[in-house]
Amino acid sequence: MEPLDRIREHFNPRGEAESSWLQNMLSFVTDQLLPVVSSPGVCAAQLSVCVVRSIQDNMCVSHSLPVSYRPVCVSELVSLQRVPCVSNLSWSTNQHRAWAREAGPTALPRVNLLLIGCLRRGRGQDWRLTDASGSVTCECLSPSPLWLDRPVFLPHWNYIPHNASGQEAGGCLELIGSPVLLCPDAAQGLAVCPDAAQGLAVRALGADLRGVVTVREAAALLINRTRGQRVCVRGEVGSVCPLLLVSGTTFFIFILTDGEDSLPVLVKESSRLWWAQCVCVGQSVCVTALRVCVLRGWRGNNILCATDQSDVHTNYTHTQEHTHTQEHTQGHTQGQTHTQTEGQTQTHTQTHTQTHTEGHTQGQTHTQTETQTHTQTHTQTQTQTHTQTHTQTERQTQTQKHTHTVTQPPVMMSQDDHCEEEEPERDVGQSGVRMKQSRVISYQGTVTEVVSEGAGLYVIDRRVGLCLAYQPALSRKLRAGDRVELHHVHFLYRPCPDFPPSMLCTCLRSSVRLTAFSRQTDRQTDRQTDGQTDGQRGGACRCPDDAVLPRLLLEKNVGVSEYLWTCHLTKQLRESLACVKQQCVCVLSWKLMERVLSRGRGGRRDIYCEMLDHPHTCPLTQYRVDPAMPQFISLSELSVFLNTQSAAPLSSLLPPGVGSGLTAAQINSALSWTYKTLYSDTHTGDRQLLLVGVFEASDQTLKLRDDTAAMSCVATETEEGGQRALSNTAWIGCLVCVQHFTMVTERFIQSDFPSYQHLDQEQYITHTHCRVYLQFSLDRVHILSPSVTMATHLRHKGEEPNHKEEELEPVNQTGEGPHHKGEEPGCHREEEPGCHKGEVSVSHKEEESGVHKRKREEDNSSHSRPGAPQTAVSSRPCVSMVIRVEQKEGVAYTNTGAEPKENEAGLTASFTARAAVIGPVVLWGRDPKNQPMADRETDTDRDEKVLLLFSGVSSRWFPLLQPGCFYRLTAANTQDPSSLVGRGVAGRSGVELHADVTLQVRSDWRIQTLTRPLLLRRYTQALSPAVLSVSEVLDCSSELVSFQAMVSERISLNDRTNDSGHKHTGVRLTVCDQTGRSLQVYLDLSHTPYPPGLLPGNTLLLSAFQRKMSRTGSVYCRYLPVSSVTVVSLGDSSPAPPPLPPMVHLGEWAAASEPRCIVGRVRCHVVCFLMLNLQWSCSLCGAVYKQSCSSSQCLSTSSVFQSQAKLVVDDGTGEAHLWLSGDQLPALLGLAAAQWEGLQRALRVKGHIRVYPRGHSTVCDSDDPLIHFLSCVCSSDVVCRSLSLTCRKQTSHRAEEMKRFSRGERDFMTTMTRPLQLTCLQLHTV
Repeated sequence: MEPLDRIREHFNPRGEAESSWLQNMLSFVTDQLLPVVSSPGVCAAQLSVCVVRSIQDNMCVSHSLPVSYRPVCVSELVSLQRVPCVSNLSWSTNQHRAWAREAGPTALPRVNLLLIGCLRRGRGQDWRLTDASGSVTCECLSPSPLWLDRPVFLPHWNYIPHNASGQEAGGCLELIGSPVLLCPDAAQGLAVCPDAAQGLAVRALGADLRGVVTVREAAALLINRTRGQRVCVRGEVGSVCPLLLVSGTTFFIFILTDGEDSLPVLVKESSRLWWAQCVCVGQSVCVTALRVCVLRGWRGNNILCATDQSDVHTNYTHTQEHTHTQEHTQGHTQGQTHTQTEGQTQTHTQTHTQTHTEGHTQGQTHTQTETQTHTQTHTQTQTQTHTQTHTQTERQTQTQKHTHTVTQPPVMMSQDDHCEEEEPERDVGQSGVRMKQSRVISYQGTVTEVVSEGAGLYVIDRRVGLCLAYQPALSRKLRAGDRVELHHVHFLYRPCPDFPPSMLCTCLRSSVRLTAFSRQTDRQTDRQTDGQTDGQRGGACRCPDDAVLPRLLLEKNVGVSEYLWTCHLTKQLRESLACVKQQCVCVLSWKLMERVLSRGRGGRRDIYCEMLDHPHTCPLTQYRVDPAMPQFISLSELSVFLNTQSAAPLSSLLPPGVGSGLTAAQINSALSWTYKTLYSDTHTGDRQLLLVGVFEASDQTLKLRDDTAAMSCVATETEEGGQRALSNTAWIGCLVCVQHFTMVTERFIQSDFPSYQHLDQEQYITHTHCRVYLQFSLDRVHILSPSVTMATHLRHKGEEPNHKEEELEPVNQTGEGPHHKGEEPGCHREEEPGCHKGEVSVSHKEEESGVHKRKREEDNSSHSRPGAPQTAVSSRPCVSMVIRVEQKEGVAYTNTGAEPKENEAGLTASFTARAAVIGPVVLWGRDPKNQPMADRETDTDRDEKVLLLFSGVSSRWFPLLQPGCFYRLTAANTQDPSSLVGRGVAGRSGVELHADVTLQVRSDWRIQTLTRPLLLRRYTQALSPAVLSVSEVLDCSSELVSFQAMVSERISLNDRTNDSGHKHTGVRLTVCDQTGRSLQVYLDLSHTPYPPGLLPGNTLLLSAFQRKMSRTGSVYCRYLPVSSVTVVSLGDSSPAPPPLPPMVHLGEWAAASEPRCIVGRVRCHVVCFLMLNLQWSCSLCGAVYKQSCSSSQCLSTSSVFQSQAKLVVDDGTGEAHLWLSGDQLPALLGLAAAQWEGLQRALRVKGHIRVYPRGHSTVCDSDDPLIHFLSCVCSSDVVCRSLSLTCRKQTSHRAEEMKRFSRGERDFMTTMTRPLQLTCLQLHTV
């Protein structure tokens, strides 16, 4: 009878569809399954009957065949199934719908496919489903040794293709339930094993199990090794260590326990590595044919090792020593017969190299000799063990050495348990940083988020973090929805503020076991890729994204806190530095962590002690808790944050405590310009901010840019013990990290508020805008990847004595990220940490191409703003000359004849710089950049000056050109020396011209700073105009001055005649020097870009300012078109407070013909009170306000309380009239806050009172009790006391005044010198 007829007769198909389905099933079994079945005597018909019967037994209905399902071979599944799917033959339609509702909208789609094949061993611990067309990786939840090399039918499975998360080429098959073993019964003549052979197998297995010993008994056999001895051990699996690859040998270790005793078992036979899938924590097993060998990496301790004859019996009970089933015999007679001598086992992993776990380096290695190489971590325990005497006590001690006392971790915990309990504090180091001891627990939960697959970071149960980086990567990556069971995992509380408070971390002693596969498609885990495609994470990349981080962790062996912070930083940098190669971001983050956190390389990791020693020690035993770890922020996030801060209530912008007492004019003047500074280490209260970006020069300012935004910067550099303005152009194009910086928000408001009560009404604001920028010193900046010019600068700087050069990698000027330096002359190539040949590092060919590419590219791609020419390349010829800047004028908007852009008035930002030409124009075959000055670039006989004209794009060089510095001006793409020759001014015959030649700097020209030029003797002295101090400016008679001073006060001056929205075109600065003498400087910014950094506390270099004398005799300075302002020092970086005003004597101050000082400190005594004026004034017009405004033309309903006093003070050298106002009066009169408020309420009805303590009131009745009260207070000893004042001298052109005196009936008129008039700025009681 034909096979098909036999099958039809057996199943009796009910129609053509079922008949055709049976025929297809026979063809599939014949073509795909039968060739891989190794059982003799099995034919296609018999096997097909067994397959169909198994299918019917697993169906939800039994009266028909599943004609909607079709068998699929492995090759078809792998090649055609492109999306994840699920198949379950036993489901009805309603059951599938209920399952899909539970899984959510991302549930796996269902397919009607049947999988039939043989389960066989793969590489390492992998299992594979095999048919005649191929094989596919197979993951099982609870695999059994009985399944291997047996034909099986899979009724319920998931398939995740290779293009989904965490799967290699070929995809992964997930067995949700147990496979159905296809075992035809003996009655049909399809017995796999004859009865006789089956009996022999049972008897052989029984012979093996008759000598089964316990864990304690087996430990005693480890003391005295007997060559050729084999032992069978039973026990419970206490822990299963991950699969490791050491020196080309793959192995894993599991520990058998029996009560409080434990015994490790080493499995390194390639034919037995699949045991790692079968043994699970808590499972009872029996392992046969174990032999004793020496694990030299573990202090020479003996250990049980599996042989090629060993078998493992899972779910083993003691009664099985005498009763064994056929399944055990059939399940454990597979494998290869590899003989290996005992000496080969003892020399297992003899070389001392790094441990690799499936392409992942793990731990350390051990030497071939018996030398103890791990005495650093367990010296005390080891010494005590080897100093025992050879007695019965020694035997017991040696037995305990191999049967460690097991401290079982807590019972299985889940999300409902109190997992977020904080551990006790270990010890306290520096402020805020604590060392804690981790706890070892077991946990089970569901993966809810894949944070970073490559870095091994996940979230369980939406609130518990999971880090798998300290053990080899799992062969099957976790997906969202997977349910896992973790044993011997470390619980850490708040190791990193960027991750969940509760973290679980696995070490080499931990085991991770899947208990349920995810029901969701890969879309649920898209966010863990951080925006990358799977092709970027594939094996084709030498540095597959975040997988570099565990490699670096292995090599550097840093703490878990540092590793988690680096992983979070990598995710953020990938978003803000998208132009950098993704594999380089990981190395960049690691370098940043080492520099910012100052974490060096940790101690060596002993993998065998970590897996086997008791008590357990590993890198996770102790961890650092630092709640103030730095926080990275992108420039766009920072800009949004600062602009949000600028939207604070207007009342908060006024001086504290006096806002409600200001008039409308005072309020609008105070709001016209306000600023707020935040420091990177105090803005959030506990965490310091970090910025990462590339320096560029554009729009006349230095900017820090990343892929999200750009922000203007005010940067200074430190040289010779002091700060100076930035002049080194090598910083342009450098990828840097700014760690300490100041965030500045300047707010400009044009308003007409009638009173303080109207500040919440926006209709009174006519114009407002905000400006944000950064201030920092370059000595607080970390160079992560230098530009080519910076690499040259650092290389030559390293030649100086006692200077240690940092090995940094140059970055090309387009900001593509760090590359190797290659083989340029003098360049030091730095090997990337964790880069292994052929895996992570860039190949030598790619390195050379990257170097040549950097040599071809120019700086102006990063220097210029978008749209600037970027066609020049450094390999083309060019001409250059060396100059020394002597003077730089400020940037101004001028009409250069350029066509205006849209919405522009046709004005272009431009400036000029006067420079001395050091040498002739030199031709180059390639761009010399900032190489040291050559001899041919100098000319000792040349004395030529040139006026450089910068406009448009070329004005970007303004913040980098500083007087006194040497630069190389390079004209690219030309060999014509005349391009750098300036043009003179044509003059008439007989007329002598004193004008310098001019040279227009083009947009594609480049300027490089020469920090170590070949200085000529005549250039060693400063050629720039002398820089004066404030005191020298006050005392000199020059009309044009350049001076350096610190800003003490700034006031915005409004231009009411300007019809445009921007009326804040004037600034008045009060500057001072170290002596405390001050000077006022007026800036007209109507035709000038607004300069950043004009803040109190900053030190400015004001060049070419006009010195003028006011009508009152005061000296002030005024901004001219040739003037320039440069920030040379930042106030936030100076530890010293601003200098105090000088101490002055009243007699000398009054007799001074010229005002040498405007603000001074005086120690004096109050002689008498001359006048006290208290008044409620209208906030709008300033008239007296009683119940309403006294002015009939004013309809204002708001008022402010104003107070003013005048008194006579004497310091022994002279007298002065001192004026006080506002909050100074309560302190002078000795009134408490409640008394002062009561005085204001008492004056509400009268509105105005004036008291003359030495005379009578001219406004109110002298019998008024309020006047008597104030007169008594002003004449009391509380007021007439010694004071320490900081005051400003009032200047007036009236030095003398006429006074009338009456004596009897006669009046006398006389001229008297006007007393010294002082305004109190600050009052201190002595």
